Amino acid sequence: MKKWSWREQRGSRRRHSGHRRDWYSDSRRAACQDQWYGDHPTGSSPQASQRGIDAAAPSTSSPSSGSSSSSSTTSSSSTSTSSSSSTSNTAPELPGFYFDPEKNRYFRLLPGHNNCNPLTTEQLKEKEREKQRSRLLSEDDRLRKKAPRVGLNTALLLQKRRVGLLPGSSYCRLVHEVKASGMARHCLEVQSTDNRSPNKDNFRVIVGDSASERVFTVNDVSHGGCKYGIMNFKGCSRGSLSVQMCDNLYFTNRKVNSICWASVNHPDSHVLLCLVGMADTPGCVSLLPASLFSNTNPEHPGMLCSFKTSTAWSCAWCLNPQADKSFSTGLSRRVIVKDAETGRTQTYTVASDVLAQQFALRAPVLFNGCRSGEVFSIDLRQRGRRDHSWKSGRFHQGSAVTAVRLLHDENYLLAADMLGQIKLWDVRLSRPVQEYKGHHNEHAYLPIHVNEAEGLLLAVGQDCYTRLWSLRDGQLLRTIPSPHPAAKDLIPSVVFSSQLGGRRGLPGLLMAVKHDLYYFSYNTDHQDPVVGEPVP
Repeated sequence: MKKWSWREQRGSRRRHSGHRRDWYSDSRRAACQDQWYGDHPTGSSPQASQRGIDAAAPSTSSPSSGSSSSSSTTSSSSTSTSSSSSTSNTAPELPGFYFDPEKNRYFRLLPGHNNCNPLTTEQLKEKEREKQRSRLLSEDDRLRKKAPRVGLNTALLLQKRRVGLLPGSSYCRLVHEVKASGMARHCLEVQSTDNRSPNKDNFRVIVGDSASERVFTVNDVSHGGCKYGIMNFKGCSRGSLSVQMCDNLYFTNRKVNSICWASVNHPDSHVLLCLVGMADTPGCVSLLPASLFSNTNPEHPGMLCSFKTSTAWSCAWCLNPQADKSFSTGLSRRVIVKDAETGRTQTYTVASDVLAQQFALRAPVLFNGCRSGEVFSIDLRQRGRRDHSWKSGRFHQGSAVTAVRLLHDENYLLAADMLGQIKLWDVRLSRPVQEYKGHHNEHAYLPIHVNEAEGLLLAVGQDCYTRLWSLRDGQLLRTIPSPHPAAKDLIPSVVFSSQLGGRRGLPGLLMAVKHDLYYFSYNTDHQDPVVGEPVP
């Protein structure tokens, strides 16, 4: 029989205590992993449960020590709350997981799109964008908006300007910033002569004429194709703005790619359209008289011109007397310049698709923007040359150019591309002198708008935000969210004018999105009534 030894009993106790220490370290490691991935069904962390266990344990201290411990527990809980909030804001990104700051935990992202209700990164980003849009809309709907900067108002700016504390250029920019920040949104009601039902078709494009009295509209039709017509705007001295739709609307099963107003008989007497061909229907370029959309003068519609062509990306009308009644069309690797009266055609072969065009006014020079990012000009007076010597002012933007706009002095040109870049180029030096940051575009065919009288540049991004910049220094003055949720087929189309509605019109921004028409007044006084109910 083996004798009992106290040394063996002490060794067995050490072995048992070692097992307990190993079990305790393993349980602590598992708790830390659960906390890292946020996998707690009750939403509580292991630290909180540990504090609950410690609080439930019997206390052997005195009452005074108990009160001090309770106060220290309260302070530690507040500290832990602040630390948890700061941790939620700076939670590390884990591949395949999404951190929800409201629930303070991670969720697994489902990779497939065939699941019943997948949680994807794109859906989460769209949700955040919608929250931001709703927040900006609520701020715009306030009766008393916050000033863009403290103490920035027209009276103070005028006082500083009179005493010589503010330069002229800074004064103009700050006044435009005040006006842009105070633009209020109103919903316009489109009236019709035959009391038709209100428009339920989504707006695709709106283009205003030179006098800002008429706006050519293109609407998508539910059964396919589109319809187009003209809206008449009229302003009065009381500050009201009325909108009336013309009688005749035309339907087509082809997509309208580009629109511009043409001056054949008188200013803005016609509309030039580029229609994209379909399976069995070829594309065409049509020159339609504006009187065709109204029943006031049906007997003399004016000149009609149309010719079939391949996919036409852009068009422009020439107002220079040396190339009177001529228009251009940007095609795939070609540029066609055609005389509307004689039918004479000149074709220029280029290396890329021409997506944007505009004629100069002082000389018969055509500026073109290509898919390759190249911007070049064509002098129509050098028609007989077969080489590419007619190309002048060549420079590269960096991506596919979607819009070009020439300023009044014709020494500077604005170009926008599919990378979201908008640059002001010096045509004489072929280099950019200004860049306007904040525009969003990835692959859409989006125009830009310039109003030199107000010193503004406007562009609608693919994210459905309308942005206004100072033309002089590139400062972003205002970002206007869309009144409707953002979507690829609901990008707003805008028109800005200093006299919207004619000589007695109002300065402001006209926005068409979905089937609604909105007006944003661009002045410091917002008490003037506008036809249509204010947006609540």
